[in-house]
Amino acid sequence: MRSQRIFQGLVMSTAAAAAALMLSACGPAQPQSQPTAASTGTGTGSASSPASPDASSAAPTASAPPSSTGTSTSPAAPAPGDPALCKAAGLSAATDASGGGAAGSVYMKLNLTNTGSDPCVLRGYAGVSLTAVAAGAPIGAPAVRDESTAAVDVLLAPGQTGSAVLRYTQAGNYSDCAMVDAAGYRIYPPEDTESLFLPQPTRACSNGAITLLTISPFQPA
Repeated sequence: MRSQRIFQGLVMSTAAAAAALMLSACGPAQPQSQPTAASTGTGTGSASSPASPDASSAAPTASAPPSSTGTSTSPAAPAPGDPALCKAAGLSAATDASGGGAAGSVYMKLNLTNTGSDPCVLRGYAGVSLTAVAAGAPIGAPAVRDESTAAVDVLLAPGQTGSAVLRYTQAGNYSDCAMVDAAGYRIYPPEDTESLFLPQPTRACSNGAITLLTISPFQPA
């Protein structure tokens, strides 16, 4: 009996000691799992780090201001009050044959005068053709441009004149010319679709392969 009680006592003591060890092993495990890098925000690769909201909110302030290069490359609009281009309705035309002639050609000045009440600009070349009547269609080839002189803007105050050199080559110089009578010159100011008629009877070639007229750009008179 005594030995049986001693054995039972040893078994109970062993069980109690094992239970105490289990409790001591479980007790400290829970507090050790709390201070992790993700929960304290000290981990560098964590998406839940407090630095992530700050970086996303700072992105708009780091963006560049709207670019103005789109408007700087486009052509500048004319400033209000700049003179307009001269139009046929506000011009008169005349020729001055003081330029003389050479080798069957006549050189004359084509003068356009501002008859309006506002300044205007002549820019470049007039369109010039010979016509059979004042309201008639052009005869033969129109004037070709003489580009030996640079084109400039010619500002005409009311009453002022711009001048271009118009050369007429005698129709009789060409053996293959289908010669007809012309009543004068139809003149289109630069960049205009309306025209002026300048009476000056002469001879023309109806075949368009022959060019009788040459025109230079306008210059101040």
